[in-house]
Amino acid sequence: MEKRYSEMNKTELQNEIADLHAKAQKAEQMGMVSEFAVYERKIMMAKSYMMDTALFDPGKTYGVEGDPGSSFKILYMNGIFAWGYRDESQELEAFPIAMLQQPGQ
Repeated sequence: MEKRYSEMNKTELQNEIADLHAKAQKAEQMGMVSEFAVYERKIMMAKSYMMDTALFDPGKTYGVEGDPGSSFKILYMNGIFAWGYRDESQELEAFPIAMLQQPGQ
């Protein structure tokens, strides 16, 4: 049975990320766009478990990885997920913290 990312140590997460990168590259080469997107999301989740959630503060605004010019204001944190609002939207969204860019990045 596979471990959850939350149960893995840093080395296991790094190995998982390397494996997912290889699978994503293969899916991209084969033109499997949906499968590639799934692997990319899994990579972001695994990376989030390697990050310090204390670096992300409710009330602050961050950039969004892969969406230049977009901003995300954190309302609250729940585990590795930041919940808040993108740009001027009134719709509550959640992002794994690896998708958020620290100011100045």
